[in-house]
Amino acid sequence: MPDAVELVKVLKKAAVEAMNAEKPAEIRFGKVVGVFPLQIAVGQKLRLGRSQLVLTRNVTDYRTYLETGNARAHGGPGSPPDVSSVDADREEAAGRVEVTVCNGLVVGDEVLLLRQQGGQKYIVWDRLA
Repeated sequence: MPDAVELVKVLKKAAVEAMNAEKPAEIRFGKVVGVFPLQIAVGQKLRLGRSQLVLTRNVTDYRTYLETGNARAHGGPGSPPDVSSVDADREEAAGRVEVTVCNGLVVGDEVLLLRQQGGQKYIVWDRLA
């Protein structure tokens, strides 16, 4: 009977080692230590550069449209200010305006990382509050 227990222990150990060798996806935490070029520190020893990072929209600047409720067309209180470009006037009159959301990373941001299987790249999922 002791031989069977030992065999099970050896098999369990081999399974765990095989799984760790595959480097499955893993959640990590990091801190932005540089922006130009982008660098994120993970623990004391690991520094990730831009080529190792995949950025999500949660951590980048992006452009989007906001609905204005067509307030400018009615000239009501709280109307958006006049815009000099013809395209912007046309968009605003149609009830929406294009804006840039400044959501890029800054030095000191703490971020949530997801290491891709194999460990070559990290997805910068979001910043921590």
